[in-house]
Amino acid sequence: MAKKPYYITTAIAYTSGKPHIGNTYEIVLADAIARYKRFVGYDVRFQTGTDEHGQKIEQKAEEAGISPKEFVDGTAGEIKRIWDLMNTSYDKFIRTTDEYHEQQVQKIFKKLYDKGDIYKGKYVGMYCTPCESFFTESQLVDGKCPDCGRPVEEAEEEAYFFKLSKYSDKLIEYINANPDFIQPESRKNEMMNNFLLPGLQDLCVSRTSFKWGVPVDFDPEHVIYVWIDALSNYITGLGYDQDGHSDKKFNRYWPCDLHLIGKDILRFHTIYWPIMLMALDLPLPKQIFGHPWLLQNDGKMSKSKGNVIYADDLVELFGVDAVRFFVLHEMPFDNDGVISWELVVERVNSELANTLGNLVNRTVSMANKYFGGVITNGEVSEPVDADLIKLVENTRHNINKCMDKLRVADALTEIFNLFKRCNKYIDETMPWALAKEPEKQARLQTVLYNLVESIVFGASFLKNFMPETADKILSQLNAKARPVEELIHFGSYASGTKVTDTPEILFARLDVDEVLAKVEEMYPEEPEPEEEPLPGSEGIDIEAKPLISIDDFSKLQLRVGEIVACEPVKKSKKLLCSQVRFGSEIKQILSGIRSHYDAEDMVGKKVIAVTNLEPVELAGLQSEGMLLCAEDLDGNLSLLTTEYDMPNGAECR
Repeated sequence: MAKKPYYITTAIAYTSGKPHIGNTYEIVLADAIARYKRFVGYDVRFQTGTDEHGQKIEQKAEEAGISPKEFVDGTAGEIKRIWDLMNTSYDKFIRTTDEYHEQQVQKIFKKLYDKGDIYKGKYVGMYCTPCESFFTESQLVDGKCPDCGRPVEEAEEEAYFFKLSKYSDKLIEYINANPDFIQPESRKNEMMNNFLLPGLQDLCVSRTSFKWGVPVDFDPEHVIYVWIDALSNYITGLGYDQDGHSDKKFNRYWPCDLHLIGKDILRFHTIYWPIMLMALDLPLPKQIFGHPWLLQNDGKMSKSKGNVIYADDLVELFGVDAVRFFVLHEMPFDNDGVISWELVVERVNSELANTLGNLVNRTVSMANKYFGGVITNGEVSEPVDADLIKLVENTRHNINKCMDKLRVADALTEIFNLFKRCNKYIDETMPWALAKEPEKQARLQTVLYNLVESIVFGASFLKNFMPETADKILSQLNAKARPVEELIHFGSYASGTKVTDTPEILFARLDVDEVLAKVEEMYPEEPEPEEEPLPGSEGIDIEAKPLISIDDFSKLQLRVGEIVACEPVKKSKKLLCSQVRFGSEIKQILSGIRSHYDAEDMVGKKVIAVTNLEPVELAGLQSEGMLLCAEDLDGNLSLLTTEYDMPNGAECR
């Protein structure tokens, strides 16, 4: 019987620098899903890769004194090295600088243009040269740039736009008809309520202010903006050809079964990408899953915070499979997970060393001590055996239920429940006591057989999540990983098989103080600069504005918001784009604070915002409010917040 195809992708990693463990989590999660799908009989295609164009890359390359291609060759190589280090089984590593991809992106852009779905337009308004941004008259503050306060001049910039609005009703209808299209459910509600239902604005899809991108071949002054370039990788990596000569891989694997992405780029994948596919008359992916973040105890990882943890450093201290176990086991389905050095040590000791490692070592050691390593089914059963066997035989069903819902952490828990039950079985049967009674040797043989058979079951499942560890376990038991169809009925381990006579410690217990000492060597703490007195501490006088009535003031709605995602606006050097939660609602707010705050440091901040401003378009993106800041005479900004911790959504008055 022919295998059913299954196509899974990760988001392609941006080549601005080395990925930290939070970035690496996604590829490990996708790998576990891909391995399990192969295990249960699918013909899997697993694609990942790198996003290599854009102004930020151009700037970083210039700072490094090399060409953009040389820069991305280095960073893409480093990303691939980390993915390989983590033992991920991808089938395709695509780069957006691949010649075939770039050619197809140009064809896709031309197709959409010829259909009338992409059109040339222009931004018209007041232009701030330092900010590289356009503003309407109403957005100016005292006739000056609202971001930097400098003078503006009337200007316009040519750009191509994609008609998102043309397809919004069709996408809403599709999402409503396919409830599993966006998962988890909370992410779907966010996209519908905050973006689709309020109405979409057309999307800017070309730039003229930088050159490092795919040129618009019929208008070479323009380069194709990030999303048409980056998102198209999911089909170009299968050999899609806009001229109708697609590779057989595209015809077999598209539509994609699962796009696995971070929750911060959900909008681009669940709105821009489906609409692109609709415009190209291509089927939509079957499911898009926005996974949560892996956070440090003090929030999202940030190089400027000094709280970044890299996968290769974790591997050096704990090993590949220990790191895979941690990121897969500790991430809830739809809530952010937390990582710290101390927490990894605790999980290694409790789950890997105590539960798993101790079980395998005890079982092999007892087999060698009592029977010279030979495992024989003595066929002397007692009622306690039935409970163990039932749990072992039900494990496949339980794992399947979890994996069908992408609850990978829960699936791993089911496997470790099997191992924990084996440890309990040892305590219940007390092999050391049976060994002292000659008439109970057949019973002792049965107990050890049941343990080995159970561990083989567990290791066969574990191979999808911790492949190296599973192989080590099976090697010690002189067994092979079983195919899924053989993991239904208990008792297939060949009686008379000899286990290793040199059992290997799978995971040694770790001393947390020793680990932290090594961490300090890896990440030496840099001395903090002495704080200087705040400029303007003696007070500032400003020109008074006209008085307003209390009725005018009451029209403003000021609320406490919590920033849940933030990224630099690629069309602007000054703007940050924040997703801000106000109660059950999330608003997108653009702020000219990029020179004062790093995007990654914004996540988790509580801010004060004006939430009832009419939406405006800035740098091609819609802004639905305003974050409030204080500014001194030198232009230093400080976000306003509350003295005490207040819930997001609270009204300020």
